[in-house]
Amino acid sequence: MRDRKRRSAEFYRLLLGLTYRPGDEPPEDGTPDRPEWLVLRTFDGTNQLAFQRVERLPRTTWPAHDVPMQAHLDLTVPDSAELTRQRRRAEELGAELLLDRYDDPDEPLYVFADPSGHPFCVFVRTPA
Repeated sequence: MRDRKRRSAEFYRLLLGLTYRPGDEPPEDGTPDRPEWLVLRTFDGTNQLAFQRVERLPRTTWPAHDVPMQAHLDLTVPDSAELTRQRRRAEELGAELLLDRYDDPDEPLYVFADPSGHPFCVFVRTPA
């Protein structure tokens, strides 16, 4: 079974279309997968997200604050059709829908928990 860091990195790699920093790819030969950090990059080599190994990380209880969030990402899409498409993709990759505000006229959005429980939002980008 993959550790939480690898599971999170793999989820966001697929969701956001990123790639691993050279040397951070999952081992293919069955050797232990124990790097301290995993870094995801754009295809041109720009670092985007990093994941650090920790011994214990309790799942957040958002929206309650008993266990606060350790991370939160806001992601935007151009329109409601893409918002719907991204909801399907996120759920297919293992995200859990926490809040559905698709019909909100001012700010349509979804709040998800990634497979490790970290909340993230996907909403329609508002014109500048």
